[in-house]
Amino acid sequence: MMRILLALLLLFAALPAEAQQRRTPLLIEGAQTLTQRVIVRPGATLHPRPDAASPRAIPGFSVLHVYAREGGWIEVGREPTRAEGWVREAQTIPWRHTMVAAFTNPAGRERAFFTASPEPLRAALLARNPAEEAARLRATAGQPGSPVTALEPEAFVDISRNFYLLPILSAEVVERPGLPSARLLEVASAPAERRAAPDLADPALLRDFRGAIVFVVDTTISMQPYIERTQAAIRAIVARLSDTVVRENIRFGMVAFRGAPETRPGVDYITRIIARPDLSRPIEAILPAIEEVRAATASTDDFNEDAIAGLRVALDSLDWTGFGFRTVILVTDAGALPADDPKSQTRLGIPEIRALAESRGVALFAIHLLTPEGRRNHAFARGQYTELTRFGAAGSLYFPVPEGSADAFGRTVESLTEALLRQIARAVGRPVGGVAPPASQQQQIERQVELVATAMRLAHLGRATEATAPDIVRSFAVDRDWRDPTVNALDVRLLLTRNQLSDLALTVQRVLDAGLAGRTDPATFFAQLRAVFAATARDPARLANLRRVGEVMGEYLQGLPYRSAILDLTEADWMAMGAAAQRELINGLEAKLRLYQEYAARTDLWVTLDGRSGGEAFFPVPLDALP
Repeated sequence: MMRILLALLLLFAALPAEAQQRRTPLLIEGAQTLTQRVIVRPGATLHPRPDAASPRAIPGFSVLHVYAREGGWIEVGREPTRAEGWVREAQTIPWRHTMVAAFTNPAGRERAFFTASPEPLRAALLARNPAEEAARLRATAGQPGSPVTALEPEAFVDISRNFYLLPILSAEVVERPGLPSARLLEVASAPAERRAAPDLADPALLRDFRGAIVFVVDTTISMQPYIERTQAAIRAIVARLSDTVVRENIRFGMVAFRGAPETRPGVDYITRIIARPDLSRPIEAILPAIEEVRAATASTDDFNEDAIAGLRVALDSLDWTGFGFRTVILVTDAGALPADDPKSQTRLGIPEIRALAESRGVALFAIHLLTPEGRRNHAFARGQYTELTRFGAAGSLYFPVPEGSADAFGRTVESLTEALLRQIARAVGRPVGGVAPPASQQQQIERQVELVATAMRLAHLGRATEATAPDIVRSFAVDRDWRDPTVNALDVRLLLTRNQLSDLALTVQRVLDAGLAGRTDPATFFAQLRAVFAATARDPARLANLRRVGEVMGEYLQGLPYRSAILDLTEADWMAMGAAAQRELINGLEAKLRLYQEYAARTDLWVTLDGRSGGEAFFPVPLDALP
C-alpha cells in the first residue's frame, strides 16, 4: 500500500502545475450541469486570499467562473478549469444564463433607450399610446433627473462582426392587449474605453463603401426569357457606369440553380457560380460570363427547385468581405424545395437560410414570376419568399410579377437594380447621370431599397467608427421598436460553448431519431424517446418516467424567455397534434439541426468573452434558432 501511495505522490508531483490546479466551478443551485458565473463591477480587485494584501485590478465587466464562496468573498477564474484568486462578492453581479442582447440594425426604427429602473418602461408598454410615451421618455435623455440612462448609438453595432458584451441579467415577458408581447430586459454593459461620438456625416467614412449585387437565378427550362432580361439589365447598368467614378464602388455576381440532379442531358447541375463580385477586376468583367447562361433543355420532376442551394452557394462561396452593401436577388418562377424534401441538397429550410444571410449581413430580395403554369404553386412559394426576405423595418423584400409577364419582370429588375445603384451612389457622394428617377408604380421598391441601404450604411459606419454598446452600468430596455412593435430593436441571444452546441445538436438528433422511428405509429414517440435517452444517460432511471421533451434537453435552455416548440411538449400534446403537425415539428427540428452544424463550421463567428485566442469560445445563438 505504501508503494502505491508513494507512486501516486510521485506521479502527482510530476504533473505540470496547471494540471495540478485544475478545478471545477460551482454549480448553480438546483442545477446539475450549469456552473456559476459572475460579471465583475468596475473597480473590483483580485486577492490571492480573502482580505489578503497586494490586490490587483480586474477589468470591469469581465466574466468569471465561481469556484468557492467564503464569508462575503468568492474564488474566481477566467477559465472553466482554473481559479485565479478571490474577489468581494459585493463587487460582482450574478449571471445565471449566458444571455446577451444584440442591437438590430436601427434603419427605419426608433433608437432604443435604457432606464435606471423598469417602472418607466413597464408603464410605457401598458400605456394607451406606447410610442408617444416612449418618445416623451427618450426626449428627457441627458436632462437632470431623467430616468433615461443611455441611448443606442446612431451607427449599427453589429455583434456578428464586432462582438460586444451586453449581458442580460433578467428578462420579463410583458403581454399587451392588441399588441405583440415585449421583453423587458435587465442588462449590464460598459465599453472597454470611452470615446467621443464620431461624426457620422463625415464623407470620408463612406469613401470605401462598395456594393455587391448578386443574382441567384433559376435556370430551369421555363426561365430563358427571364434570364435574357436579367442579362440585359446588368448590361445596361454596366454601360451606364462605364465612364463614371462610381463604377469602382459596385460589382455584380451571378449564381445559377436548378432542381435535383437528373440523368437527362439538359439538366447537368444543381448550382453553379457564373460570376463572382470581384473588386480586383473591372466591372465589365462579368459580361462574358453571364452571356453564357442558358436555361436547361429538359425539365425536372418537381415544380419546386433547389433555390436554397443556390442561396447557400451565394452566401458561403462568394467573398463578401470588401463590400458594405450586400444584396442577393433571387429570380424564380417556382417554390423552394423544403428542408424535408429528399432531393434538397442543403436540408435547410427558409428560416435557417435567412438566419445565415443575417449572420453575413446580406439582404435577400425575391422576384417571383407568377406564371400561369405554376398557379397551384404560387401560394406556397409566396409564403416561403415573403418569410425569406424579411429585413427589419423594410419588411418583406418580395416582388411578385403577375402572370409572369417578361415585360413586367424586365421593369421590376431594372427598377430594383437602379434603386440599388442610386443608393450606393448617394452613400459615396458620387451621383450617376442617366439613372431614371423612380416611377410612381415603383415607389414601394424605392422606399424599401432606401431602408436596406440605410441599414447597410449604418452597419458600415459602425465598423468604420468601431461603435460600441452605450456606456451603461445596470439598466433596463425593451426589445421591441416603440413605433412598430412588430420590429425588434434588441435581439436576445444565448451564448453556447462548443460543448453545449454539440450537446444540443446531438440531443436534437436523438429526438429526430425517436420521431422517425415512431413515424408508422406516433403513439410510440415518447417510448422511443425514453429508450434512446435512457441508453445514453448517466441516470437512466430519471428518464424512465419522461413527461416532457424538455427533460432531455440541456439545462441551458431552461427558463429562457422564448416560446419553444418542443420543451413543454407532453405525450398528450403530441397525440393531440395530429400527423401533419407532428411531421411539421420533426421537419423543423431537422432544419435546425442543419443550422447548428452551420454554426459549428463558421469559426469566424465564434467569440471569446475576454478576447484571448485561447479562451473559452462561445457562439451567440438567436433565441429563434433554439428548438
